[in-house]
Amino acid sequence: MKKTIRSLLLQFLALSLLIGAGLSSAYADTFGSGGYQFTIDFTTIGNPGNAADETGYGSVGYTYRMGTYAISLYDITFAQLSGLDHVTANASGMFQPATMLNWYQSAAFVNWLNTSKGFAPAYNLNWGDGYRYDTGDYRNPTWISSDNPGTTKWRMFLWDVSDSGYDANNPYRNSQAKYFLPSENEWYKAAYGKSDGSGYYLYPNASDSPPGISSLMDVNDAGELSSYGTMGQGGTVWQWLETNWDGVNDDPRKGRALRGGSFESNVGHLLSYQRPFYPYADVSPDYDSYTIGFRVASVADLGSVPEPSTYALFGIGAIGMLMVIRRKKAA
Repeated sequence: MKKTIRSLLLQFLALSLLIGAGLSSAYADTFGSGGYQFTIDFTTIGNPGNAADETGYGSVGYTYRMGTYAISLYDITFAQLSGLDHVTANASGMFQPATMLNWYQSAAFVNWLNTSKGFAPAYNLNWGDGYRYDTGDYRNPTWISSDNPGTTKWRMFLWDVSDSGYDANNPYRNSQAKYFLPSENEWYKAAYGKSDGSGYYLYPNASDSPPGISSLMDVNDAGELSSYGTMGQGGTVWQWLETNWDGVNDDPRKGRALRGGSFESNVGHLLSYQRPFYPYADVSPDYDSYTIGFRVASVADLGSVPEPSTYALFGIGAIGMLMVIRRKKAA
């Protein structure tokens, strides 16, 4: 009996380590407080300095992490219960991708992820009356008369050269933030890039063939895995990107880019070279839809030890059980 148990544990350990090796880049970060803690799974996107695809997208000069899944209504709800304000969402189910959030609300959620853990906010957001900009310098805007008296909304400013974490190459994102909305290149690489750095696939399912129809039409289907291991970057919901449609992050009022297609899309929306067209091109950051959600990206090193993936924990547990059996046998 002992030999049988030991044999099974060894087989389980081997399987756990094999699976864990395949998911060794997957980690979960914990957020929230008290009984409202939740985790966001991240997948490491390596091969820094990779070449861009023939579309011109996908080159990223650093290792980073991409959210394995789109942010769910569960994530939003537990963040609200832990102190997130002025962000609302909808979904077909609690664990389905959160939708009906505009770009500013998505960015506010990301800011909360940062500040709730003591990090700098990614975006220079302000919640208040619906004031309009003057016609001056957008880097130093002046609030003047209200364009919609009695209403409140999110507004965004560029980070200024005097701000800690200012990045002249991207004045949208504070360089000291740990979590952020993915740029178009970051999103593209995680979706279409080959995990060995050798090139790109046509679809975000590690294939040059489109994903199955169920992942396009059934909102309850999480989709398929990319080569790097992210889930459902095609055919679940369109996803907000940090990047302006024209590729230049110089005016917060500009329309943003979307990628990924939704459960209502055709396979053409999922192709790497098929950049979205109207109405999913140059989308106002104030716009929301039941077909648009988002996912979160992160720096590769948070300055602390991340939590291992579930399979790695299985492996550790199996090792512990084997050590107990050996100790008993020695006794």
